[in-house]
Amino acid sequence: MSAPSQPDAASVEFLPFTRPTIDEATIAGVVEVLRSGWITTGPWNTRFEQALSEYFGGRTVRAFNSGTVTMEIALRMLGVGEGDEVITTPLSWVATANVVLAVGARPVFVDIDPATRNLDVARVEAAITPRTRVLLPVHLAGLPCELDALYEIAARRGLRVLEDAAQAIGSTWRGRRVGSFGDFASFSFHPNKNATSIEGGCLVLPEDADPGLAERYRLQGVRRFGVDGMDVDLVGGKANLTDVAARVGWGQLQRVEEFNTRRRELAADYFEAFDALRLGERGVQLPPRSPQDSNWHMFQIVLPAQAPRAQVMERLKARGIGSGVHYPPIHLFSLYRKLGFAPGDFPHAERVGAAILTLPLFPGMRDGDIDRVAQALDAVLREFGV
Repeated sequence: MSAPSQPDAASVEFLPFTRPTIDEATIAGVVEVLRSGWITTGPWNTRFEQALSEYFGGRTVRAFNSGTVTMEIALRMLGVGEGDEVITTPLSWVATANVVLAVGARPVFVDIDPATRNLDVARVEAAITPRTRVLLPVHLAGLPCELDALYEIAARRGLRVLEDAAQAIGSTWRGRRVGSFGDFASFSFHPNKNATSIEGGCLVLPEDADPGLAERYRLQGVRRFGVDGMDVDLVGGKANLTDVAARVGWGQLQRVEEFNTRRRELAADYFEAFDALRLGERGVQLPPRSPQDSNWHMFQIVLPAQAPRAQVMERLKARGIGSGVHYPPIHLFSLYRKLGFAPGDFPHAERVGAAILTLPLFPGMRDGDIDRVAQALDAVLREFGV
């Protein structure tokens, strides 16, 4: 594979790092919902929840308007609040930690495993204190965290688990679909996810959780009874999913395994192309090769120090290639520094977070797109002496 000369950016189609695939049947279905006159939470929301329940092995599922509020509501259902601690990873979208602050608790970060980029479960036990209530792992880029060891710790220490599975729909752990077992599991249907409802999310509930409580937190704490009875017994919010969004989500769920199969094929193509270019030998850290476990929500590399990420991104963009950053370490944001976190606290997360780069990966990519990305990346890296 030879490095081509840099093309004129205006002469090539821009390849974003992600793009949703919405089929005509779903578009037509949305039109039907709009014409029905019932566009907020209604029959399609119920149908979507039922389909999600089937997808997750018959477990109870409730849909919401984001994959962030799902985590906040799970924490509230568990009674997590002032004085409590939640153990999580510093390498995630900031929402993972923000929801802990939102309920009045404190996030306790544990550094990542530099190979998987997920929470290093071997470090979790040392972070547990008498105030610890919940373990909150993240399945980064769709790669499941080490769940067996995590749940063993939770069971032994009397803790609950809330899986931030925002990126992991269709991922599996030892042959079981993430979300089909365990404690609470939260999924996102943001447009960049493997299945989208435009905006939205769902919460998979354990057997001991009250679905009615989730529903009350979802909509202003309202409890209805009889023909005209209403009561409010807790402070809820406005987090219901519209039927328009639910119709999109239902259509996406019918194809999510097809989408994930294509993503696994594209990830395999990346490895083949990068192996041919010897990127791993040249200091580029590739993601773990686990195509059967991960849904390949993202394909992320970690750049070597001599290739500054911002400049690599700019030069890729000049060649018509989009890229992204997922994610800067949470503990280095100003909000979290005010809580006492500082540079050097979690060196693995800081190193990866400073150099991680998300490359294009979505089902609508055409044959040849991976080779195009690989050649562009190879050319850019060579400019930095990599």
